[in-house]
Amino acid sequence: MYYAHSTINPNKSDWQALKKHLKNVADRSQEFANDFHAGNLAYVSGLLHDIGKYSPEFQKRLDGEKNPVDHSTAGSIEATRIFNGKQSAAGLLFAYIVAGHHGGLLNYGSAEGGLCERLRKPVPDYSAYCNEISIDSHTIGPLGLRPSPGKTGFCISFFTRMLYSCLVDADSLDTEQFCNPDKATLRTNYESFDILAKKFDAHMQKIQSGASDSLINRERKKIFSQCIEAGALPPGMFSLTVPTGGGKTLSSMGFALEQVKKNHLKRIFYIIPYTSIIEQNAKVFRDIFGWQNVLEHHSNFDPATVDTDDLDTGGESLRLATENWDMPITVTTNVQFFESLFSNKRSRCRKLHSLAKSVIILDEAQMLPTGYLLPCLAALSELVRNYGATVVICTATQPRLGDLLDENVRPREIMQSPDRLYETFKRVRVTDLGLLSDADLSARLKDHCQILCIVNTRNHAKKLYDAIKDAGNCYHLSARMCPVHRRKKIAEIKKRLKEGLDCRVISTQLIEAGVDIDFPVVYRTMTGIDSVAQAAGRCNREGKLPFGEVFIFKSTESHGKATSWQSFVAEIGEMTLAGSDDPLSFPTVSEYFQRLYHYKSDGGLDEKEILRQLEERAGEFAFPFEEIADEFQIIEEGTKDVIIPFDEHSRSVIERLRTAEFPWRFVRDLQGYSISIYPNEFREMERMNRIETITDRFYVLRSCEDYSDETGLKLRQGAGYDGSLLIH
Repeated sequence: MYYAHSTINPNKSDWQALKKHLKNVADRSQEFANDFHAGNLAYVSGLLHDIGKYSPEFQKRLDGEKNPVDHSTAGSIEATRIFNGKQSAAGLLFAYIVAGHHGGLLNYGSAEGGLCERLRKPVPDYSAYCNEISIDSHTIGPLGLRPSPGKTGFCISFFTRMLYSCLVDADSLDTEQFCNPDKATLRTNYESFDILAKKFDAHMQKIQSGASDSLINRERKKIFSQCIEAGALPPGMFSLTVPTGGGKTLSSMGFALEQVKKNHLKRIFYIIPYTSIIEQNAKVFRDIFGWQNVLEHHSNFDPATVDTDDLDTGGESLRLATENWDMPITVTTNVQFFESLFSNKRSRCRKLHSLAKSVIILDEAQMLPTGYLLPCLAALSELVRNYGATVVICTATQPRLGDLLDENVRPREIMQSPDRLYETFKRVRVTDLGLLSDADLSARLKDHCQILCIVNTRNHAKKLYDAIKDAGNCYHLSARMCPVHRRKKIAEIKKRLKEGLDCRVISTQLIEAGVDIDFPVVYRTMTGIDSVAQAAGRCNREGKLPFGEVFIFKSTESHGKATSWQSFVAEIGEMTLAGSDDPLSFPTVSEYFQRLYHYKSDGGLDEKEILRQLEERAGEFAFPFEEIADEFQIIEEGTKDVIIPFDEHSRSVIERLRTAEFPWRFVRDLQGYSISIYPNEFREMERMNRIETITDRFYVLRSCEDYSDETGLKLRQGAGYDGSLLIH
């Protein structure tokens, strides 16, 4: 008798039989991969993945021997033996997946490293598997993939990740079912899309019946109706161009629900640029659909904070869903979404198969990382071409992404007349003030009772706030404030605006996308046209005035100078505005993106050459999975997270963290209380003994005196970095 997993019972009566585990994983892998017509391949990978456990050495380990045993390599070796000759490509495909099912997908490498070396590695005798498992090399069939022109390597490597995802999720779920059945029962406790659609319809009827018969509300109804109508179309690539205030969040969700219903799709994903704005949309969806149907997944979210009927099991159910995105609706970030698509790690790839036969809405799509734009678009194209997904590129200022996509996946616009909508929703006038010193700017800001000023760097925001705060009722927002702190301040700002009270806000760009806030006047440092448009979206948002006023300016101060990237987009923005009567019109925005992509076209849209690396040796099935994962980092590594003792809750958790036997248990309790800082800042704070290190992993600000309730983390003179907002 051969076993996959043991218990504390020495007579082995309740141990999991290896044959049963392999069959369970194969069946579940096949079920997942059937969504993209690769069930037979996934089934074989499930049978192969643990055949190394048939070795006497591994069985002795289950009996208590301490010697480590490699059980992953055997299945890879066997795959290349079974699938040789004309099917050698299939053998390598299985080899990648099986060899990496614990440690991650390997580089192909050479005899000295990577998968090649693993396939030459001596392993314990696993031949006993033949007595229990039969692997038929004739059942797998052709791959059936349709690569984009010139992207065969990308297509096959993407397929490898998706099959890998099916295997590792199936393996994890079956192991969990055996080892921790109580935990397994907390999964998949969500409602059907039929029920969710009824909840959504009831919510929309309530909103529309209570809305006044204004021009804007009539247009919002038309936008919603067009989205519902387009939802009946077959899956594909779509664009949704709706001005700020047009209700695109709920309209795009209506489109997604129709797609699910008409095309029998399985999930909805809502992808948002920043964690600083994601909470608002996730809360909207939870209020409509219920907490158990909506997953919010990003670095600053604690599932235990969700208001559920059962806080313990509710929080744990949501946490478990972050592992494989098995939830009807998932709201996550660009970073989480795209870095997972290019990862080689088991934990990050595990959820990828859930994207097949899903609706993926990219909110604020103009915020896709420019340096990785071509790989990101290639991934979205793959999901549409080969995995039955629908992708919606959703913006108020539609970037010219269609020009960078293959002809057969170029987006179809959902709105019938986006240019007419722009004119209907036009609520601001934009004026270019040219050069302004901080003295001139602060004088202007003090003249207004309610005003928002957005600048490019945190240092400028701090200095400008200090210059105007004596006017009273002033607020500062930046990534120097932990998320819990920012949320508190934004709530105060909204309350004052609603009550018509004085409110002057200095912010970095974190306020530009997704924050539902309405000022009569907005000032914006010169930047890209897309950011100007986002800033304008915070002005006269509700149309209470005939026109709101948006002023663009260039700072004359050294601390107001933009970073290299911001300077680059600001220069293109200035060039574009020079010949435009309306800075936010469709032709102006289109020209801006055309210029931007033209200037970045020489390698700047794929700075790490991800696509080239995947094509170089595609004919050999030789892919650098580890290197790609290391290089595809939207947030460049090197920053450190410092935990802020902001309130009584965080201080209490930090106190328990100091004496905890298992400090990782407190990670979720401290989400929302950390700030990312640059290496030079971290070193300076360490030198000045301002940081406490706990278990060599957690960095805590020692003194509350180093954190201001007005502006957040205090950086001593000379230690700072005049950087822009860190986007998480």
